[in-house]
Parts: sequence; C-alpha cells; structure tokens
Amino acid sequence: MDSKIERITLNIKGTSVNAMAFIPPTEEAKTDRFAIFTHGFTSHKGSILNWAARLSEENIPTIIFDQPGHFLGSYHDIESFELFKEIAPEFFVKAYDYLKSHYPSGATKLAIGGHSLGALTSLMALEKDYFSGIDVTCICVGFGLPPVGVTHIFSTPFYKSTLKLRGQLVSDNLSPDVVFPWIKEKKEELEISRARIHFITGDDDVVVGKDGSEKLAEFLEEQGNHVTIEKPKRLAHHVPELAAPHVKKFLKDQSFL
Repeated sequence: MDSKIERITLNIKGTSVNAMAFIPPTEEAKTDRFAIFTHGFTSHKGSILNWAARLSEENIPTIIFDQPGHFLGSYHDIESFELFKEIAPEFFVKAYDYLKSHYPSGATKLAIGGHSLGALTSLMALEKDYFSGIDVTCICVGFGLPPVGVTHIFSTPFYKSTLKLRGQLVSDNLSPDVVFPWIKEKKEELEISRARIHFITGDDDVVVGKDGSEKLAEFLEEQGNHVTIEKPKRLAHHVPELAAPHVKKFLKDQSFL
C-alpha cells in the first residue's frame, strides 16, 4: 500500500473527532470517487482500519473517523446527546470536504457506511441528503431491526453486565441507557428514498439476529430504495474487521473500484 495516511481532526460546533485519511499517490489516485466510514458504539476507527486499507490498495481516497464522544479513539467529549444526534451524520460531510481539499473536483461516486452505530449515522447522512448530485452507495455492516416477541441480547443480564465497562468508554452524555433506545427508535423512523444501500451481516451476528437486516431492508425497500443483503457465515458483531473483504468485493461488483 503506497497511500499516505494523514492523521487529522475534524470539528463541528466545538466537537472534535480524530480521523485517518488514506491519500493514494497523486498519479494513481482515482480522484472521482471517495469512501468514508465510521465505527460502532463504544468502539473506535481502528476496528474498521482494514476497510480503508483494502480500498486504499485500489487507490480510492478514504477516511475513517471516530464517532463523537468515543474515548477509545480520541479524548474529545461532547456536550450533550442532542448535539451528538445532530452532528454525528455531519462528520461524513466534514470528511468529504477534507478529501475534496486534496481533489478539488470532488467525487462523482461516494461510498459511505459503517458498523452498527456507524451504519445508522451513515443512513442518517443519506436521510439528510447531504450528497445531492453524487452517486452515493451506503454500506451497513452489522445492522438491522430488532426481533419481535423474543428477548433481545441487549436485554440479557450478561450483555447488561458488559455495559458497566463499555459505558465508561464513551462520554457520560452517551450512556447506553440513552443511546440504545434511541438507536431502536431512529432506525424505525428513517425516511430515505431512491438510495443504494447494501447490508453485510454475519449469520453468527447475535446482536442483529437471524433476520434483522432483512426486516430493515424490507422497510427501506418500501420507501423506494435499492437494497441488497450479504450474509457471510462468519462475521460476529464484535469483529467488524472481518467485513473488509466483503466491503471490497461489493464495491468491485458495483464498478466502484
């Protein structure tokens, strides 16, 4: 990989996040297409590092960034949960603007996406239509609607016990007791149309469940979106790095690479 990794900070309304920009050699860069990804709740950009590395091998300018208020990635707090909901999707725009500073003509094709919470904030960026006029593809890894009529893993004593530690990895304003109910509510309220969305969810992802992605895909298809799903045999929720070859293959099949 000959790309240069630039360690950068993105800022919106007094909130900063750390990011890494993968900048291919000028003579080899595919300057008309960008990729931007972010991670899941309580995680960090390192969990999706190899997504960016795989695309960088194809000379795609790529950024991975930390979610606001997530301390494994950067010790930058966020002043409120309301602010998080407002600006988390906007960091895709900030990342795009940074890449555009290298390639002023901008992208005609753009891949955005993320894992879990990152999938949601990328869908919110679609919902807000930040990239009107650009051919956008959204890749959602480890994301779907919760099961109905059964006890979800989030409600089990074991999972709740893990949150005592994980909850300390994020801002006090991003308590799991606040974030999880909002994620459930927001994904059921998404209003997106005419978008290209691809889900990659492991058969062994017990957080999403057996048909969680299928349910969300159906919900989004009913709004007029083109939605597809890939179900790798091994892609447990806690190992999003395993999605890297699937992300790359999908984008190659879409003639993005």
